Amino acid sequence: MPTSPSPRRGAKAQPTAPRPAPSRSLWPRLALIGALAVIVVVVCVLPASLVTRFLPPTVQAEEFSGSLWHGSAGRMTVTGRPAGALEWNIHPFALLRTHLVVDLHWVKGGFVLDGSADCTRTRLAASGITGGGPLGDLKDFGLGAGWRGTAAVRITELTAELSGTGAMLASAIGDITVSDVSSPQVASGANLGGYDLLFNDPPGASAGADMSATLTDTGGGPLAVNATLQLSMKARSGIFSGTVKERQDIPPPLRSQLDNLAQLHARDAEGRLPVDLEFTF
Repeated sequence: MPTSPSPRRGAKAQPTAPRPAPSRSLWPRLALIGALAVIVVVVCVLPASLVTRFLPPTVQAEEFSGSLWHGSAGRMTVTGRPAGALEWNIHPFALLRTHLVVDLHWVKGGFVLDGSADCTRTRLAASGITGGGPLGDLKDFGLGAGWRGTAAVRITELTAELSGTGAMLASAIGDITVSDVSSPQVASGANLGGYDLLFNDPPGASAGADMSATLTDTGGGPLAVNATLQLSMKARSGIFSGTVKERQDIPPPLRSQLDNLAQLHARDAEGRLPVDLEFTF
């Protein structure tokens, strides 16, 4: 019977395969999983009313339902003014980074907004803010009485700095479109058409810094508008600067108001009226 050859005398022994390194202890991983489980359970069990401890002094909420993780407040006020209802859904794992990441659904009358927010103690970053509704439902936020129309909101990104007295807007990217705008104080309530307000202030600016936006008409209305807005968040004031030109189907009351304006500012070669207005908000 054949036999295996024996190793030659003096030959070097073959190196043995290295032993596998001992596995790391599972205790840190188990502790992390346990901590996550505790956070999830706590956030899911605590009542929604505890959210009041995290609101600034100018914001009050009532009529709670659900839990701190997924709850709602049926009645909210900001500086004493009605501010609709709010539903939220917290991402509990973000709390490990000392961040509050939450999906929001806000309703005031027929005006509805959805979006997400990432909050720390000093800063808020919101994204994907979409929705809209009747302008008249925003009268409690300072919109002039009698203004009508419909707004559509598409804010890609928004940042604000937080303090004990509230929030100060720092930047915004996106646009707000309004249609069928009218007011009893302008042209006897005639339809003024639609307009688009475009924000393009990228994140990184400090709170209170001036912001800018462009305002243009969406076409088809009685006015052709091309203007810019310079907003001072600290002073709560702004400057509207641009040109306005009437179209052929302009209502007679609005034409009369533009003719009065033309007595103060001469039209340019294309018939456009320069407009510079200061306002507060």
